[in-house]
Amino acid sequence: MKKDFNSGYLYLIALVSAMGGFLFGYDWVVIGGAKPFYEQFFGIAHQPYLQGWAMASALVGCLAGVSLSGALSDRYGRKNLLITAAALFIVAAVGTGATESFAVFNVYRLLGGVGIGVASNVSPIYIAEVSPTHIRGRFVSLNQLTIVLGILSAQVTNWLIADKVAPGATAADILASWNGQMGWRWMFWAGAAPAGLFFLLMFFVPESPRWLAVKGRYARAGHIFTRIVGKERAGAALESIKAASQQSAVPQAGLRPLLHPRLRKALAIGVALAVFQQWCGINVIFNYAQEIFSAAGYDVSDILMNIVVTGVTNVVFTLVGMQLVDRIGRRALLLLGACGLTLIYATLGACYFAGMQGVAMLALVVLAIACYAMTLAPVVWVVLSEIFPTRIRGAAMAVATFALWTACTLLTYTFPLLNSGLGAAGTFWVYGAICLAGLIFVRAMLPETKGKSLEEIESSLCGAKE
Repeated sequence: MKKDFNSGYLYLIALVSAMGGFLFGYDWVVIGGAKPFYEQFFGIAHQPYLQGWAMASALVGCLAGVSLSGALSDRYGRKNLLITAAALFIVAAVGTGATESFAVFNVYRLLGGVGIGVASNVSPIYIAEVSPTHIRGRFVSLNQLTIVLGILSAQVTNWLIADKVAPGATAADILASWNGQMGWRWMFWAGAAPAGLFFLLMFFVPESPRWLAVKGRYARAGHIFTRIVGKERAGAALESIKAASQQSAVPQAGLRPLLHPRLRKALAIGVALAVFQQWCGINVIFNYAQEIFSAAGYDVSDILMNIVVTGVTNVVFTLVGMQLVDRIGRRALLLLGACGLTLIYATLGACYFAGMQGVAMLALVVLAIACYAMTLAPVVWVVLSEIFPTRIRGAAMAVATFALWTACTLLTYTFPLLNSGLGAAGTFWVYGAICLAGLIFVRAMLPETKGKSLEEIESSLCGAKE
């Protein structure tokens, strides 16, 4: 069957824009492998609040990045914001590894977090706006694939850079080692190479044709659509966007339209799904792998290897999710993920409570990651990129993404406190209860968006002018 789109060109521009996701994943997770070493270097190994701040500072930057990127991408375009994110990733990678001060370390982590916030908001928007309807889910999921590839790259980089830590090594041994003095720095510096490539390649990617059309730049939008789907379908796409703009009940771009009554349902769904994706708890496995695997009986060297195992699982099952999202739909995958994680966390908590250790615990963690990777991880980003009107998509998605990173910040900061107060068993039972609540919400509130154009989704969720 002949393709009705220019697959080579579409894959090229989607993958380049999704490099923001790769750097988001790398910058977000690299700190987990560096954690045992920079904590000794900065002398915070026994200070839970400072440990939590080191992990959460980038996430605070995410909130700033998301807040700025929504309205700015609606005003100045998706491409310019992604170039800005790439520049921030370069500065953060170089600066974080070069510092001798814990305060400056966190300043650079904040800057990197701003880049994460911008990329996490704008990359999926861009891909959704250039993708044909029938494959939009798969292409937006490319962003999630690059995120997990970034996560895996950080995990492998950490594993390869770190010298093997001898069993029974003391804190003083780790501090005096190459890992404690230089190894953790190279883990951060390694991210500068893909950040530089992203920065350069983004200059060769076109602006979103839907954004151009909404701004009235129809000739340029038509040229880009023609290159992606051919002249006939490009004309149809432009007419659909014009019609949607004329019939839309949502006011013009800016922040005020987000208060419009017709946006309430879409915004409520977006915010709830964003929070659920984080509070389901899976991300603590990447950020706090040391504590989780230590509680399961593993030492530092084994932990780094186990982290790579979880990263490979993440990539493989993200690919599975990409194949399913346009076949069985967004809603079905979210229901599957919520149900699966509820059961897995209940079992994992019971095993921690019973004092189990070793391979069985690793298997349960891997199973949880597999379930998340093919359901909640890619599908939430797909839904968020689809459910808002084009003219305010950047600002509306920024609200949902802001909620996502607020939830992630709270999750990351509170895990050491929950783990200390409730133990691993109680903590995972809490996450299981949240997954059960998410299952109920998705079943009650989320309509299926598979197979619908962005303009059709806007009409069904936000309505048309009366």
